[in-house]
Amino acid sequence: MNQFYNNSGDLVHNWYAAGLGSEIRQNVPVRVTIFQVPIVLWRNSDNTIVALVDRCNHRNAPLSEGKIIDNCLVCPYHGWTYDESGQCVNIPSEGPHTERIPNKKVEKFPVIEEHGLVWIWMGRDSTPDCAPFPMPTMKEKGWNHYYMTTDFESNVTDLVENFMDVPHTVYVHKGWFRDRKQICIKATVERTEDSVLVSYDQSGDAIGFSDKLLNPKGLPMKHTDNFYMPNNTKVDYIYGEEERGFIITSTCTPIKDFSSRVYTLISYKFGWLTPLAKLGLKWYTKIVINQDVEIMNLQGKNLQAYGSKNFKSTQSDTMHIFIETLRQSAKKNASPPPGRSKDIEFWV
Repeated sequence: MNQFYNNSGDLVHNWYAAGLGSEIRQNVPVRVTIFQVPIVLWRNSDNTIVALVDRCNHRNAPLSEGKIIDNCLVCPYHGWTYDESGQCVNIPSEGPHTERIPNKKVEKFPVIEEHGLVWIWMGRDSTPDCAPFPMPTMKEKGWNHYYMTTDFESNVTDLVENFMDVPHTVYVHKGWFRDRKQICIKATVERTEDSVLVSYDQSGDAIGFSDKLLNPKGLPMKHTDNFYMPNNTKVDYIYGEEERGFIITSTCTPIKDFSSRVYTLISYKFGWLTPLAKLGLKWYTKIVINQDVEIMNLQGKNLQAYGSKNFKSTQSDTMHIFIETLRQSAKKNASPPPGRSKDIEFWV
């Protein structure tokens, strides 16, 4: 019995990233886990991707350890063979008696390949009713981008809160992202039925490398942190009239409680420096995200040790409280809380 999946309520009725499209190669089974459900993926000769539960109907061996032959997946234990619909099409021990093949299929999941990612619909008792999260700038002129894949020993709610949290940057990322200046930051936090939107009134703010690379002209900066149900964040630093920008977009895939895989799209537009920036930017963003991995893993261990959250919040946590109310409502199969907007201030 998968309690993690069963206790996740409406959170499962959505698309979750299972990997980069480049990672799913033809005729090579790949095992992923989402909501503690083992899934096997493979790409057929016609380039379509198939996703089945990673469990043979015969003796429950992992199909991901098998082979792809003629676009069918062959179990490594007794050779039971499944087509892309999950139907068994051959049982070697039954010889020519195909009439003896059971009709019960291996469970299949809907799959979409978009925005450079492979997405799986995890709602087992529902059909897809939306598109995967639209990762930004993938085809926009002047923008470059790359993906980072990172494993955290933390749950999705705490991760998306971390990705939208400004005060921690002066401690966890000191010297790399932002230094403590004791300046007052004002923001407006809005909760809708499926998002939390934060706009900052701090046009003179800067992130670690922005003065010299991203914003040499000293253009005013527009900073927004947005959360989109159930598991996506988008952090924008836009300079001038979108002349330059740096956007961090993350989609979090729950593997099990306190274990998540995050696919982060780094989008950047630095004018003539854009084609040259990737190497240094990859090094920089890797350092910063590893700092988040360390602190989130420490928090995750403590949350598990104490068994429940006993948070004390300040104004800077308003966006986190709004996120928690949305995700908890979905987890309980309840209607989302009413929309709300709040002006806040805090110091960094």
